[in-house]
Amino acid sequence: MRLINQKLLSVQTSIFLGTLASLTCGVSGANAALLVGNTEGNNVVIFDERTGRFGVEFIAAGTGGLTSPDDLTYGPDGNLYISSGTETSGAILKFDGKTGDFLGRFDQGGSLLRPYGNAFGPDGNLYVSSFRSDEILRFDGTTGKFLDVFAFGTGTANGLNGPNDLLFDEDGNLYVTTQGSVADGKGGIEFLFESQVLRYNIFAAAPEPDVFVPQPTPSPDSFGFVSFLGLEFGADGDLFVSDFANDIRRYDLLTGSLVDTLSTNYTGTTPSNNFVGGLTFAPTGTLYSVGFDFTKGNQGAILRFDGETGDPLPGVGETGPIFVSTNPNLKRPIGITYSPIVVPEPALTLGLVAMGAMFMGRKRGDRHQSN
Repeated sequence: MRLINQKLLSVQTSIFLGTLASLTCGVSGANAALLVGNTEGNNVVIFDERTGRFGVEFIAAGTGGLTSPDDLTYGPDGNLYISSGTETSGAILKFDGKTGDFLGRFDQGGSLLRPYGNAFGPDGNLYVSSFRSDEILRFDGTTGKFLDVFAFGTGTANGLNGPNDLLFDEDGNLYVTTQGSVADGKGGIEFLFESQVLRYNIFAAAPEPDVFVPQPTPSPDSFGFVSFLGLEFGADGDLFVSDFANDIRRYDLLTGSLVDTLSTNYTGTTPSNNFVGGLTFAPTGTLYSVGFDFTKGNQGAILRFDGETGDPLPGVGETGPIFVSTNPNLKRPIGITYSPIVVPEPALTLGLVAMGAMFMGRKRGDRHQSN
């Protein structure tokens, strides 16, 4: 009887979801969305890219073992690959890029300790920074099979010390932000070196890093340190780098020289009460980032800038770069990515959620009676 009721529940759930899909088809909504990873919510949430309106929980907390999601990367197949893990474990989880459905663990083999950045290379493989082991691991981009350790730190200056984000240019160069810490391979770290942007040529016989951006002077809004984090290319090819300790810096890709500095101190204090996460560009050239206020329980905000001029683009009623103000839907956000998916209108979303809750509640009651 339990099996019959479970099958009935599955069929009826499929019918409901099919109805949900048909109702949302053609619904007037945003042209695109921003997906944000909550490292303290263990989930991924969605915001309207035009208005900043909160949409839904795109990936529910803990789905597939999702833990402290960091980097959110769309792969060549259109699916979403997310770095997940703790100081002593890690995985790359694969989700449907349109629905958020869990598709399984992608990495097969190797050993990831608190993975941060992940990026698909021009060779078709997936590169992942293993922050707590000071390594970059390489996986087959289709099967997820572990291939090798592409690069590793040796505990010396100008090396792979605390790798964060990863980004490829069209020539096959891999850019890596480093925190400057040295890991013991067991989850512990020690801060010994400068935070830098390194560059590798993945097609070299023995790829060795060169320092593309040395550690700059700390932001005047920081606590006196630098911790490079997010990486993105602008429309003109300049390299944008976020600093966890505050500011987004823009560098000329040919010379590595500093072009501009964008202030991310949206809390307006000195030192700033907020830290800064990753970066993403919309096709329009608009630059987005996330931050969180450690004086408000690490609740986060979304920041917006003109990617060409660097000018802040506040949302309606906001100031400075604040696009979405501090709110509880953002829980220590770090990862952010642009996504060409539709955010349903609020009234429809609430109505469908209520319908779903009533439906699933009734089915849960039926199932309980069959036990």
